[in-house]
Amino acid sequence: MQSETFPSMSDVLAVICVLVWLYLIVGRGAFWLGRVRDTGRELPELQQWPAVVAVIPARNESDTIVASVTSLLRQEYSGSFSIVVVDDDSSDGTGAAATHAAEAVSHRQLTVVNSKGPPAGWTGKLWALKQGIAAAELLQPDYLLLTDADIVHAPDTLAWLVKQSSAGRFVLTSLMAKLRCVSLAERSHVPAFIYFFQMLFPFSWVCRPNSNVAGAAGGCMFIRADALARAGGVASIRNALIDDCSLAAKLKAIGPIWLGLTDRVHSIRRYETLSDVKQMISRSAYAQLHYSPLLLAATTASMVLTFILPPLLAIFATGLPRSLGIAAWLAMALSFVPTLQFYRQSLLWSLALPGIALLYLYYTLNSAYQYMRGGAVSGRGALTPMRRVCNDPKR
Repeated sequence: MQSETFPSMSDVLAVICVLVWLYLIVGRGAFWLGRVRDTGRELPELQQWPAVVAVIPARNESDTIVASVTSLLRQEYSGSFSIVVVDDDSSDGTGAAATHAAEAVSHRQLTVVNSKGPPAGWTGKLWALKQGIAAAELLQPDYLLLTDADIVHAPDTLAWLVKQSSAGRFVLTSLMAKLRCVSLAERSHVPAFIYFFQMLFPFSWVCRPNSNVAGAAGGCMFIRADALARAGGVASIRNALIDDCSLAAKLKAIGPIWLGLTDRVHSIRRYETLSDVKQMISRSAYAQLHYSPLLLAATTASMVLTFILPPLLAIFATGLPRSLGIAAWLAMALSFVPTLQFYRQSLLWSLALPGIALLYLYYTLNSAYQYMRGGAVSGRGALTPMRRVCNDPKR
């Protein structure tokens, strides 16, 4: 009588890893190719250019606000265009720096609004945005450009946003700002962040009207003013931790939206050391998981299964589990290549993606540890895909 052979735990886990990566490569909107960009097609010229107001919330951003405001003041735009900077209770002269930058460009209107702490139920950034939008509405704009104080725009950005929005009748057009990628800390973390973001919010699904996946990049959000009013304004998401994607979901219920990669819009925020990155992510990651141990456990399990287990199987397993682990790791590495090429980074980083994912997971666990022992955790933060792992909307 022959004995039955049952698959081992390593066999089962290896098969699951391969199936996960088969789905990610084939069935998740080709996110990894990064094909949704602001290039590739000519947009029709407009006979009449709409009125636009840019709103920039800024808190202690004197190091970056001048470059950001100057890039907006120099936009090559034929229509009415004004800028509102919300000085969010800064102590470093952010408002004065913005005003000084505007003095050299007299044909653009810049207004500085002073903001104090938010009332109960509001996050600080959204409260500042609300006040900025209220000031902008006095100018009766057709569109609002919501951007950040560390974002620099190419001279043709505004014209492109207007033409793209008009051609597609989009209520929201968002560009994923190209993050600074110079220091070792940035080169090891930034491309992975963009990769993770596209994995969780495939841009092709975001742009598909019949898909309920909605996403946006808060550094550059171009919004039709009437659509924002119909959605209830930023007051409708006043306490949202993921404010850009929350607002995108509200707006997609009203009309089509678009999100893509760009070389036109850059972030000049610096992260010089790994300690800088760790501190920035750890102070916000657990907050983005709503301080939920259950979501933290689910995030940990999904990251381990998807990114950590394949190389462990490839290195330590034997037989079929090793072969499947190598296949999953290879699929992971190859899928990271287009993002690395977009950021002009060495393709050798593709083999390090499991280690980078492990770092992100460590920062998130550290954030939870700091919170549980009574440390302050801020809702402000940017460079953490972990905040979105357990909030992935279904197609």
